[in-house]
Amino acid sequence: MYSDFKMPVLFLGHGSPMNALADNVYTNTLNRLGKKIPQPLAILCISAHWMTRGTWITHLENPKTIHDFSGFPEELYKVQYPASGNPELAESIQKIITTPKIELDHDWGLDHGCWSVLRHMYPKADIPVLQLSLNMEASPEYHFNLGHELQKLRDKGILLVSSGNIVHNLRRISWDENAESLSWAVEFDQWVKDKILARDFKALQNDFLSTEAGGLSVPTIEHYLPLLYTIGASQPSDSINFEYEGMQNASISMRCISFGMPEEML
Repeated sequence: MYSDFKMPVLFLGHGSPMNALADNVYTNTLNRLGKKIPQPLAILCISAHWMTRGTWITHLENPKTIHDFSGFPEELYKVQYPASGNPELAESIQKIITTPKIELDHDWGLDHGCWSVLRHMYPKADIPVLQLSLNMEASPEYHFNLGHELQKLRDKGILLVSSGNIVHNLRRISWDENAESLSWAVEFDQWVKDKILARDFKALQNDFLSTEAGGLSVPTIEHYLPLLYTIGASQPSDSINFEYEGMQNASISMRCISFGMPEEML
């Protein structure tokens, strides 16, 4: 079924966990994405919220829904995303990607960086989901190169979904979701967009902290790293589409990007 079709690869800004319950332009964008991409055989998600030593993949039949946040309404803690896992696929990916070594994890599940976006894309939770962790001891180049290795999965019916935020500074956040975006946040978000359009992936790996705007936008690296997997898994022939552009809470970019979306899906 997928021999003549290469799955696109996505980077999705996820922002506040409350987006899991929202009905707005951003969440409607995610819903449309789920409808226009041919249904994948499985989803491999790289979330900002699973940070580890080494690289791990979930090896579970029924991954739990992780509510890895605090201080939110009770309604949010009741959300479940009961997608199945696929241990055999995890083992297959472990064999396909030999550098770096990927370890099998039997505990993690699906964190909110994963399920908060997938529940809008695939609300029936009827597609197996695996998560891949972020090796926090590794360089940006390591994450980009691993993304390049994951490119091998795109023609096997596996949808690669990276979930983070290009700009993510909780210390400068406004609790008004629609607050005016901070100038440095807009500057860095535009810088990333320009580098993506130029396919200057070296700059995105090496220069993202070289300006004041970059330092403010990426005070910690975990929400930026998933982007490197997406650009690493892209191909020079892939179309680039900014599925959603916008800010929330003044200092969080919700930018969503697709690579390799066929013209009939745009």
